Amino acid sequence: MTQNAKKFYVTTPIYYVNDVPHIGHAYTTIAADVIARYKRLEGFEVFFLTGTDEHGQKVQQAAGKLGIRPEEHVDRLHQRFKELWTRLNITHTDFIRTTDERHKKVVREILTHLHDTGEIYRDSYEGWYCTPDERFWTEKDLVAGNCPECGRKVEKIQEHNYFFRMGKHQDWLLNTIRDNERFIQPASRRNEVLGFLGRPLEDLCISRPKERLPWGIPLPFDEDYVTYVWFDALINYISIHGGLEEIRKSGFWPADHHLVGKDILTTHAVYWSTMLKALGLETPKNIFAHGWWTVNGQKMSKTLRNAVDPHRLIDQFGVDVLRYFLMREVPFGQDGDFSHKALIGRQNSDLANNLGNLLNRTVNMMQKYFDGSVPEPASAGEEDAALTARAQEVVGQVRQGYEDLAFSRILAKIWELVDQTNQYIDKTGPWNLVKTEDGKKRLQTVMYNAAESLRTLAVLVYPFMPESANQMLTQLGVGQPVEAGGMASVEAWGGLQPGSQVKTGAQLFPRIDDKAAAKILAQLEAPEAPPAAPAAEESGPEAISIEDFMKVDLRTGKIIEAEQVKKSKKLVKLKVDIGTEVRQVVAGIAEGYAAEDLPGRTIILVANLKPAKLMGIESQGMILAASDNGKIILAGFGEEPGKGLRVK
Repeated sequence: MTQNAKKFYVTTPIYYVNDVPHIGHAYTTIAADVIARYKRLEGFEVFFLTGTDEHGQKVQQAAGKLGIRPEEHVDRLHQRFKELWTRLNITHTDFIRTTDERHKKVVREILTHLHDTGEIYRDSYEGWYCTPDERFWTEKDLVAGNCPECGRKVEKIQEHNYFFRMGKHQDWLLNTIRDNERFIQPASRRNEVLGFLGRPLEDLCISRPKERLPWGIPLPFDEDYVTYVWFDALINYISIHGGLEEIRKSGFWPADHHLVGKDILTTHAVYWSTMLKALGLETPKNIFAHGWWTVNGQKMSKTLRNAVDPHRLIDQFGVDVLRYFLMREVPFGQDGDFSHKALIGRQNSDLANNLGNLLNRTVNMMQKYFDGSVPEPASAGEEDAALTARAQEVVGQVRQGYEDLAFSRILAKIWELVDQTNQYIDKTGPWNLVKTEDGKKRLQTVMYNAAESLRTLAVLVYPFMPESANQMLTQLGVGQPVEAGGMASVEAWGGLQPGSQVKTGAQLFPRIDDKAAAKILAQLEAPEAPPAAPAAEESGPEAISIEDFMKVDLRTGKIIEAEQVKKSKKLVKLKVDIGTEVRQVVAGIAEGYAAEDLPGRTIILVANLKPAKLMGIESQGMILAASDNGKIILAGFGEEPGKGLRVK
């Protein structure tokens, strides 16, 4: 096998930094991570790219409303994506920002190349412009006079600009899509693109006058213009590797999978493909446009205040439960309505009752019947052969599922093996076998097979639930993580070594009872309060600008430890979890709160305060509180928020 054949390149879109990341962003990135982890198990050298799109008019306008520079605005927002990817155990190879100099250098290189080869030209233009989508539309494109994408008002603009000769590549693109059914998936999205290409493809405006939009990458051949945000953003898939020559030499092109939301399929399938054609590069092997997560049938949006916060879900259910649910609940490519109730149902049925129960009962019986030592299997019977055959069949079905990016189907097949292993234990009845000498020999085989099936399951679920998978192997007495053995370790039955010592561990997936579920649903599904009306103008402290206020980084945090500072009546030393790290904070609240009552309480922390020492103890932040006639009252919330959330 050649070195190039063993390389694999998967990307997410680069996310626009106009708001905090929600469950939709997490969905795409988890899917890419599942693919990347699986391909590594198969022995591939994987390059997994994600990042943030930071140019364009919307960013400039958002920064202007806050009274800050665009550079400062994007520096704040991109970090939120990085923090969430850390919490979700995302194993990306690199994180690209379109404000990185390495990216801007390649954009300028590509613009120069296309301009010099006649693929870019200057012309006057008059059309309808949608600011939220940053796109020009013709009269015939408009729907009731509004933008056909977002439905909002457009404005008439006439100006000189630069254009990419996209239309000349229309026939080539049509033939490429028709000749390769796997190029654009799923089939319904492929048909949408073919429908879009059923009418003449116009050239693409790839510039904006700097006098109207200074926030962008200047054109190398005309400094009075900046690059259209989408033309700039798409180049990230190349710029991460260093440029045109470097991408050709890297072995990572063409990309194996571009994962995108269905709303940006046209930009990838049409804009990006024709750009690559003009550059003399192959198109990606696959562009997969997945569906949206909705809430009560509506797309998540800031305006509707219905976006689902992944941090809150991680705090409540754990990372692996969330990863499992998003990949299992809805076939990849279709829309799905998000439901906290369904999430609890998956945790209880699939994870707690099935997989978690299988692990617990197997390890406990191994402890009870064999002092925790994995027994040597004896004779094999019909039921044993059926389990072994099913395991090998599932391994093959899982591999095929990854070819189709059928995550939900992959997990359904894995759970068929979970169910069959549980049934195998029930049918063989270890609790009865232990009663006779002949039964004890049979028991050795039964318990070995149950444990070996669990070892196989740990490897298969690893891309979806990496922490849980490795905890399963630890409890089974396997001395190396899943990554070390890879998929090769489950190609044959019998990888679990007899004599290994199993270890009883914490329950991986605790069941949520009805009372607890009701409480969780009440907390998570409480409607977000609308923004408070501005208070009446009063005399008071000197007014500050929004820029001054935005310099203060207020974060939610949960107190996990608290102790009274010796020789002080007022000070308490706290350990505060803010999601991405645990801070040590010294607070003067001892006269209002006993130290033992503070753990578990959610507070508001000034997170960007310079560290200071109080009575020789470093304090890495300050907690907000009010004083009511000398009584200390901690600032808090009516409902429980996640850790590390920005307080605005």
